Amino acid sequence: MGYRLSKIYTRTGDKGETGLADGRRVSKDHPRVEAMGELDTLNSQLGLLLAELALEEPKCPALTEIIEVLSPCQHRLFDLGGELAMPEYQALNSAEVERLEQVIDRWNEEVGPLENFILPGGSRLLAQAHVCRCHARTAERRCQHLNAVEPVREAGMAYVNRLSDLLFVAGRLIAKRTQVSEVLWQQADKP
Repeated sequence: MGYRLSKIYTRTGDKGETGLADGRRVSKDHPRVEAMGELDTLNSQLGLLLAELALEEPKCPALTEIIEVLSPCQHRLFDLGGELAMPEYQALNSAEVERLEQVIDRWNEEVGPLENFILPGGSRLLAQAHVCRCHARTAERRCQHLNAVEPVREAGMAYVNRLSDLLFVAGRLIAKRTQVSEVLWQQADKP
């Protein structure tokens, strides 16, 4: 990918269309553009989570591993966005999905079985991990919508799915390592 933007505004999108890297012009609400936008939103929210983790890390060195695992995810999300912008471009492979699965298994073993539904909250870090998880689910839905119109590579679809799982378990692990109680769902009293 040697092409770099030298000018930020081009005025070519003023009428509701945008250009893809393969030269096509599509509507800004095209499923491909929607999926790319959701990946970008997720990446931005993940950046916020990483910044918050970095602020807490001096007080809780056990967060270092979480930062080390999540940091490459920003790059892989950017790769996936590149794949969507350039359908012939391939950046992700099954090894990335397997990396997430291994971490999910390891972290899930540390936090133990889920005994109740968990609500976003408890601390800013926990809530932000859940915000990221929600954006990962939205990105996955947008990618699936695109996949129904134009095929998306299997590794990309699997990656965003596993990333949402990883973020859920990361939230639980953050709670455990920072010694913050998770907010457990309480069922409403039945009439």
